[in-house]
Amino acid sequence: MSMPPLRLQHWLLFALVALLFFAWGGWLMRAPDKVAPLPGLAEWRSQLLTPLAEDRLTLSGLSAAAEGELWLQPRVDGPRLLYRAELAAAGDAWRLEAELALTDSERSSLMAATGLGPKDAEQPLGQQLLAQLGQHGLVTLTLTPLQPVSGERVAASLGPPRLRLELTEGEAWVYPLQGLTAHVQDDQLQLLRVVPRRALGQH
Repeated sequence: MSMPPLRLQHWLLFALVALLFFAWGGWLMRAPDKVAPLPGLAEWRSQLLTPLAEDRLTLSGLSAAAEGELWLQPRVDGPRLLYRAELAAAGDAWRLEAELALTDSERSSLMAATGLGPKDAEQPLGQQLLAQLGQHGLVTLTLTPLQPVSGERVAASLGPPRLRLELTEGEAWVYPLQGLTAHVQDDQLQLLRVVPRRALGQH
């Protein structure tokens, strides 16, 4: 039994199906969207992160880039003097915390001046201390995102890490030349921590 001749509308239907099939295949094989780097990180690297890695960032330089306040944190093993601020870029907010380098005598003087004991709660200090301690260096700086940030965006901003260390929770991505460590858990950035490169054995 012979088949009826194909009509024009049948050929058009076949052509449309073929076109949709090839378009679907092209969509499946398309290159993945490029991951956007972290907004503001390039500026923060030049102003804060690189100077700290090179051991030349002072409190005055930090406060000029990010307005904040000093906090004294009593501890049994010795008090810490912290500078806290918030940074924002393209709608993303970050919490900044940096620890000042202090001598033992400076730590003792601060505790005596405030009357705090080693087990007391931390407290903010007056703004006048910012100028007095402006030339002090910093031993660490931590940036904590206040919204979800994927590990892919960290890699897009900093490149692949030199080392990946397993932690109790997540991983530490280590960038020794930048003095930087990214703590990532379940592909979400928990924090960025920067120390002088010499602390990571880099010179």
